[in-house]
Amino acid sequence: MNIPFSNIPRLVIIGGGFAGVALARKMVKEDVQLVVLDRHNYHTFQPLLYQVSTSSLEPDSIAYPLRKIVKKGKNTFFRMAEVSAIDTKEQKVHTSIGSVSYDYLVIATGARTNFFGNTSIERNAMRMKNLPQALNLRSLILENLEQAVITTDPKKRKALLNFVLAGAGPTGVELAGGIAELKLNVLPRDYPDMDFSEMKIHLIEGAARILPPMSTKASEKATIFLQKLGVHIHLNTQVTNYKKNIVSTNTPLTLEAETFIWSAGVTGAPVDGIKAEALLPRANRYKVNQYNQIEGYTNIFALGDIAMMETKAFPKGHPMVAQPAIQQGSQLAKNLVLLLHDKPMKPFVYLDKGSMATIGRNKAVVDIGKLRFGGFFAWFIWMFIHVWFLIGFRNRFVTVFNWSYNYINYDKAARLIIRPFKNKKENEIERV
Repeated sequence: MNIPFSNIPRLVIIGGGFAGVALARKMVKEDVQLVVLDRHNYHTFQPLLYQVSTSSLEPDSIAYPLRKIVKKGKNTFFRMAEVSAIDTKEQKVHTSIGSVSYDYLVIATGARTNFFGNTSIERNAMRMKNLPQALNLRSLILENLEQAVITTDPKKRKALLNFVLAGAGPTGVELAGGIAELKLNVLPRDYPDMDFSEMKIHLIEGAARILPPMSTKASEKATIFLQKLGVHIHLNTQVTNYKKNIVSTNTPLTLEAETFIWSAGVTGAPVDGIKAEALLPRANRYKVNQYNQIEGYTNIFALGDIAMMETKAFPKGHPMVAQPAIQQGSQLAKNLVLLLHDKPMKPFVYLDKGSMATIGRNKAVVDIGKLRFGGFFAWFIWMFIHVWFLIGFRNRFVTVFNWSYNYINYDKAARLIIRPFKNKKENEIERV
């Protein structure tokens, strides 16, 4: 791995997501040798992945080089590698490019898509957890439109113009709204010879309402917004299979669609080598104490989606979203400094800053404490918050410019098939 020996403690962070980056940014100036490992050389701002899929943003608008984060320190290193296992006895991390020892280890590997054991859906459905997958989805959407405009077979055209999404959490709702905006405001000008009344967007949810984690008011408003955009919502419905372009459910509903997107859940992405009793098998998350130490270890920590910290307010662990990850990363940085100076650590306390989802142009829902917003004001709050948390001035500037251009011109400039997605049903195994 070519990391020089050092007399100061070595801190190894696995994962360059929100938690890993929050910790690394705080530790680059501290008296440790910092090593960040990730299979990609960039951090992805995941809340805006759907905008890459729906041609609103290019991927470099929501990605930030991890080397630009670690280069601010004098004894900091980044290595692009896939972690295969952890040897807790030897205190080593084994990767695709070699092994590295650690004094302190932080696992911030995040989450992957949860298919709940349905291998057929896993093989054939599209998913959107990282930039390559978002680009695959963008290409598939545009390729299907190009095929639909030239086909003379009505049945085939119907399947090409059917877009089915399973899971009506924030990701599913925002993606459905993004595709609906394309249909209403952009695609008719690109394809004037196509009848877009044939294009259907179906959002399937197993619960009794969309956006189950948010308030009932937010769910009701989001439902109204989506229906006005022409999205067909199917509640109390679970997808049971997707094979040969047929979406089957536990109800009489059956849909034929060339584009089927799975956004129905996530599960932790653990690393081999940690004691089995420290891993909660159903959630695939490590049990951690109030200092984010993994149960049974004093120098191994877990952050973000992979960490399950039981509290009175969150008996099943904190939500698997960005804010807990960012806050845990910042708090652990303070605790590691205390630990290095032989001082007692301080427990993590989560400050819930609310939840939000956007449903297209001028439409969003926001829950902040007991406050509930919907419509244009909520949409403005959503935009401000997302721009604020983007890393890097360039990313903020480019994103605001693209949003302004899209808003004024009713256009999305990133409708490009740069990397064709030819094998639509390939079995893409997700890795951390």
